[in-house]
Amino acid sequence: MDAMKHFSARDAARILQATEAQVRNWSRMGAIGSSPASETCHKLTFQELVLLRTTKGLLESGVSPRRVRRIWSSLRRQLTDDLPLTSIRILADGDRAVAWDGKASWQPDSGQFLLDFKSEEMADLEPPKVAMELMSESCSVETEPGLTAEQWFHIGCELEGASPLEARQAYRQALEADPAFTGAHLNLGRLEHEAGELGKAEAHYRAAAQSAPEDSICHFNLAVLLEDRGRPDEAIQAYEQAIARDPEAADAHHNLGLLLDSRGRRTEAMRHLMIARRLYARAGHEQ
Repeated sequence: MDAMKHFSARDAARILQATEAQVRNWSRMGAIGSSPASETCHKLTFQELVLLRTTKGLLESGVSPRRVRRIWSSLRRQLTDDLPLTSIRILADGDRAVAWDGKASWQPDSGQFLLDFKSEEMADLEPPKVAMELMSESCSVETEPGLTAEQWFHIGCELEGASPLEARQAYRQALEADPAFTGAHLNLGRLEHEAGELGKAEAHYRAAAQSAPEDSICHFNLAVLLEDRGRPDEAIQAYEQAIARDPEAADAHHNLGLLLDSRGRRTEAMRHLMIARRLYARAGHEQ
């Protein structure tokens, strides 16, 4: 079992700011099946940890324990094997709960679809209130001494699809433990970039390039960011750095070619665009 992706009941209690007894009680409510957390040797997966956190949030939002049990039991019957419980967002307000998969909403304890549920009504419902989010701003490495920088990094990777905000915080925790963790700087920089936090993204991309100067991706990501910040000359230099480290980086050649063309440097632009075209064709042929 991969220790970086599993947690003991004690770890779960520490992360969720609860007691081990509470963790076992939440597991018995059905979030993670037949209360495996009560087994001393059982290690919780990250997905199970997320479900326990959701259970805690539902209870703190005012949903009764009986209804929480009914919600998990019904959802397990409603969902297919390729749609895990962690892919569903549950919103709650008092004893009212709505399941949302990004496309449709329904009552999780009955399975009844809410065909006329308005988007503004969804906005009125808040995510379950959690006294301590799994990756909240107040969480620190000192609070979770059992998690290493690499463990926080893997948690961030798993969180990205479901909760980019929490993923960002997980990467920050990784960097608290290891300020030179290249992967955490890269991933956090990308998430900050996507969130429009360009200044923060640039700082992380530069830190990644400093910690791993021979990594082409660090320079490529920085180049894209510099383009978005309206600094084409610096972006050209960063693309050139990326290509110097990986001459077959097709996207870097392509982006650099377009950028050079926009700057009137057409001969150089054509050379990089032709290289990119050749590399793309080769990649397509190999596939």
